[in-house]
Amino acid sequence: MRRRLLVAAGASMLAACQPSQEAPTPPVRPVLTTLAQPTDSVIFGPFAGTVEPRYQSQLGFQIGGRVVARDVTVGDVVKKGQRLAALDPIVSRFDLSRAEAELADAKAQAENATATEARTRRLMEGNNVTQAQLDAAVARRDTAQARLAQAGASLQKARDQIGYTELHADFDGVVTQRLAEIGQVVSPGQGIVTLARPETREAVVDIPETLAGAMPKDGRFTVVLQSAPEITARGRVREVAPFAESGTRTRRVRLTLEEPGPAFRLGATITVALERRIERRFVLPATALLDAEGRRSVWIVPEAGQPGNEAADDTRPGESGKRRVERRDVTLDGDGPDGNGRVAVRTGLKPGERVVVAGVHSLRDGQTVRLADDRN
Repeated sequence: MRRRLLVAAGASMLAACQPSQEAPTPPVRPVLTTLAQPTDSVIFGPFAGTVEPRYQSQLGFQIGGRVVARDVTVGDVVKKGQRLAALDPIVSRFDLSRAEAELADAKAQAENATATEARTRRLMEGNNVTQAQLDAAVARRDTAQARLAQAGASLQKARDQIGYTELHADFDGVVTQRLAEIGQVVSPGQGIVTLARPETREAVVDIPETLAGAMPKDGRFTVVLQSAPEITARGRVREVAPFAESGTRTRRVRLTLEEPGPAFRLGATITVALERRIERRFVLPATALLDAEGRRSVWIVPEAGQPGNEAADDTRPGESGKRRVERRDVTLDGDGPDGNGRVAVRTGLKPGERVVVAGVHSLRDGQTVRLADDRN
């Protein structure tokens, strides 16, 4: 009997020293989730911009002077030939009077030289003058005629200068910029007003340099008027700036508007975006992806009452229902997250399924979780 008692005691001590074979129950973890919503389109944009003319010219006087009249201002619609501004014509009139006097003097000198050459030639026939005297008379006649032609050109120039004291529109357009005021002294060629052709309008936007390379060049953009979002138009890319602005690191893009309505006035603020059709996919935060063990997967939280969740419907006071997660392998569109920290899932998900988006590396298949927050 004593021996039996010692054997039983030893067996009890050995049993007590052996570790428990039952694995500890993993803790209930709160998780953040989002609903998987399919999308079959992607939007490039939107970007804010303005309506600008495709053709515009900066007009100025061909001569310098003091501005005495400015007949237009920004926003005015002008017709071809309409006066835009004028210079003080006094100096030009003095130049015209001097040119007229020089022409009269040159004309008298030319007539006298021609008559002298004719008399010398008759005297030469009677051997009353030498050949040298005749040659000199001919040279004076030619010089006088050259001075006459020069004076005539100077007079024409002076008359043109009078016309240059007024600035006229070369075409029908809209004044978009005013660069000089009355009383200002301007130099030849200095800009006075900027005149734009309103018949050809463009949408001008600045796109970040990091997105300019992904912009489809042949796409038809939707242009929306910000003051009236129900008014839209279509635009095609006409020009992309080859270099980015040094300060903003954006590149200017010009889109030709296709049959824009009258509401798309010059200077109007617009929004430009491009929607493209793509293969159906689910866009999720990159934190939802579990890339481990050679598998790309996500954690799915089935709805209460679905198979596998019958035993997880117990609740505590003040807590939402608990669920069991399951790991689901997925196929991505691309190699990984994009520049915005999101992944596109092509296969493996169904619309409306709840996907865990935080703490995916601390979960195990079948683990009970609590929905702490919904990010839809």
